[in-house]
Amino acid sequence: MKTRLTLILSICILQAFSQDATTILEKVDANMSSRNRIFESSMTILGKRGSRTIVSKSYAEGTKQSFTEYLSPASEKGTKMLKLDKQLWIYSPSTDRTIQISGHMLKQSVMGSDLSYEDMMDDRKLTAVYNAKITGEEMLGDRKTIVLELTAKVEDAAYYAQKIWVDAVRFVPLKQELFAKGGKLLKRMEMKDIRQIQGRWFPATIVYKDMLKQGEGTEFRMTSIKFDQEIPDYIFTKAALKK
Repeated sequence: MKTRLTLILSICILQAFSQDATTILEKVDANMSSRNRIFESSMTILGKRGSRTIVSKSYAEGTKQSFTEYLSPASEKGTKMLKLDKQLWIYSPSTDRTIQISGHMLKQSVMGSDLSYEDMMDDRKLTAVYNAKITGEEMLGDRKTIVLELTAKVEDAAYYAQKIWVDAVRFVPLKQELFAKGGKLLKRMEMKDIRQIQGRWFPATIVYKDMLKQGEGTEFRMTSIKFDQEIPDYIFTKAALKK
């Protein structure tokens, strides 16, 4: 009888932790996800022999539609990317051609950065892709964080598992590690310059590091961002690629 009560109590505790982890992840989603967003950004690729910065403007509608136009440098200016659901097209002004990126090509680097096309494509809420459990608490600098372990619950997750350090007060991620199914660490992300924007906490700077490639990483800095804006429908059309 005592063993049975202990088992029931253990199950209840595990369920409570699971619920807490889910609630925390929901709060992270509330900060990081939005109905839509418009932002300008700079992506600095930190190579061993120097760095280069690419500036762009992006529009995103939910998790299924996004459009990005690269503004500088001159070699990249006019390049455009369009995502519609699970399809991705890129327009190159130098060739005046539009190509579709699919399959294994989605894992390729975006303009030599530490981000892949797959990283840019998957904008789903974490709660839609992962189950979560709390594994502990840690200090990151002067911020107390709750450490979550995420395991994919859908077949098409870009990463099988994640470890995420969530600010215990602001519920914004401060660090993420992304893993393959076999447990290999593939990428690391560090969130910096946390700001309150339109009632939500959001990292203005994210440093990505592909653990499988050389270099010092890629710094992705949002120079301006607006949530829940009205975006014209024509933005998310293939015709807009050549406009």
